[in-house]
Amino acid sequence: MNPAFRVHERLEADTRFVADWTLSRLLLADDCRFPWLILVPRRSKASEIHDLTRDDRALLMEEIARAGRGLLCITGLAKINIGTLGNIVPQLHVHIVGRHPRDTAWPGPVWGQGKVVPYFPSARATLIGRLREEL
Repeated sequence: MNPAFRVHERLEADTRFVADWTLSRLLLADDCRFPWLILVPRRSKASEIHDLTRDDRALLMEEIARAGRGLLCITGLAKINIGTLGNIVPQLHVHIVGRHPRDTAWPGPVWGQGKVVPYFPSARATLIGRLREEL
């Protein structure tokens, strides 16, 4: 564990903690319109994938695959979108978003589409519990 690691305040405000994996902190975006996970590598100065060591880059790819497979398994959705934008939050983080043809942003990107709809607390707790069990 990196004692200097902190999740950026914007991510902290918009997500809920799910788990700490070998490299990354796994977060759930608090927007029930899209099943949306975020991986944040626990490396304090990383803002781009190339800032990670070769071993950390390989591990990040495995964690992305794990999160994507798990999200598909839990939700049964049609597609997983993966992105690392970082235009607003400079800290390296990877979005793993479950998509289906009936979601409100399909087939376009989810960023900036409509208003965030937070999970009801009980639904959020149930989903986080399933994520912890399955992943």
